[in-house]
Amino acid sequence: MKDIATNKKGYFDYSILEEIEVGIVLTGDEVKSIRSGHVSLKESYATVRGGEIFLINCNISPYSHAYEKKDDAARRSRKLLLSKKEINKLIGAVSRKGLTLIPLKMYINSRGYIKIKLGIGKHKKAEGKKQIIKERDIKREMEREIKSRK
Repeated sequence: MKDIATNKKGYFDYSILEEIEVGIVLTGDEVKSIRSGHVSLKESYATVRGGEIFLINCNISPYSHAYEKKDDAARRSRKLLLSKKEINKLIGAVSRKGLTLIPLKMYINSRGYIKIKLGIGKHKKAEGKKQIIKERDIKREMEREIKSRK
């Protein structure tokens, strides 16, 4: 499994309740661009449209050697591949108040397919984020103290 892109902000802004692996519908030049690492999951999210799940606002830069370069295609909506049972489960989760679908990680699995780890998350309050930063700083200070005493 080779990680291509991660959404660090997704882990920070949301408390992830559940994760699910999904496929994605791509064109050939998009696959080449992703394999070369020209993709960003920042500010991207998934939504339900007509009984299907779509990835919105994922930036895949146009492949440099592609015959036809379309600038508007970089942020187009892309369909996510799930079973009907999984789609119904996600629709149920999203319909509950405050839950969102966030792409957390894009990677290539052992069979060579590009997959996305989609998380069902609840948005954190500002106090929760401050608490995480505070705990991280305390842990860092403790490690420095231990290291300096050795």
